[in-house]
Amino acid sequence: MAYQNALGALADPTRRSVFERLLDGPQPVGRIAKGMPVSRPAVSQHLKVLKEAGLVTDRAEGTRRVYCIDPHGLAAVRRYLDQFWDQALAAFAAEAEKAPEKPQEGE
Repeated sequence: MAYQNALGALADPTRRSVFERLLDGPQPVGRIAKGMPVSRPAVSQHLKVLKEAGLVTDRAEGTRRVYCIDPHGLAAVRRYLDQFWDQALAAFAAEAEKAPEKPQEGE
């Protein structure tokens, strides 16, 4: 399942940081790596894992690669997480319907 690969890729804190740097839009490896506590080649390896997990895509721009978040891969994670949200909302609604009304003060 696509979401399993994506969640596994994001489990690594450094990889998650690399992914989060793409929130501002497409970026080359050098810009992503700037200020990170790991080397540029290490960032490239993290991007490779994120790409294999379907979370990022890349394109050539001259001699460099530019990476961006892949909305399709992110959608798989969203669908997976949404099922928990839907269950939580349904459970909350069921509890709210069961709760007896409390009389208001002064009644």
